[in-house]
Order: sequence, then C-alpha cells, then structure tokens
Amino acid sequence: MSISELACTYAALALYDDDIAITADKITDLVKAANITIESYWPSLFAKLLEKKNVEDLILNVGAGGGGAAVAAVGGGGGAAAPAAEEKKEEKKEEVQEESDDDMGFTLFD
Repeated sequence: MSISELACTYAALALYDDDIAITADKITDLVKAANITIESYWPSLFAKLLEKKNVEDLILNVGAGGGGAAVAAVGGGGGAAAPAAEEKKEEKKEEVQEESDDDMGFTLFD
C-alpha cells in the first residue's frame, strides 16, 4: 500500500470518526494539513468508494472477503488435510525438543 493510499485511508477514517461527510475536498484538506503530498486522484477515488459503502461495514469485515474459495478448495480434500496438519504439529514439537537437547548442562564460562 502506498503512502498516498494510507494517507487517504487515515483521513477518511478520521472524518468518519468525527461524523463528518467524507468528500474528496475534506480528504485533501486533511492530507495537506498533515504535510503529505499525494496524487490528485486518490481523494476522489476514496470519496466515491465511501459514498457507496458503509465505513463501519468495511471495518468490521476486514479480511472476510476472498476466503470462501480457499476454504472450499481445502475442504474438498476430505480427511487427507487433517493428518497433514497433525504431522506439521508433531514436527514443530520435535524441533523444540531438539533445541532443548543442545543444552548440555554447562555454559561458556564453566
């Protein structure tokens, strides 16, 4: 994500938090007040997006989109996915035990 996108995102969130209508002009004013230079198309892009979307819904559904296809693909494997996950857990446990075996009971200064 670019600095311009982040600046517009934070400006839009600040406007939303203060219950101020999110417009391109207000986003531009906030970004200029923060001494950040952005491309001129970003504020209008964010304003147009947020005219159609509810900001609260966007905040509450962060990361919710796009997960359905991956879950369906993994779910089709049946029981094969579960043993693979168990094997990974066992490997991690073995690695931890190997690291603890490296300690032979003495230190560098003994």
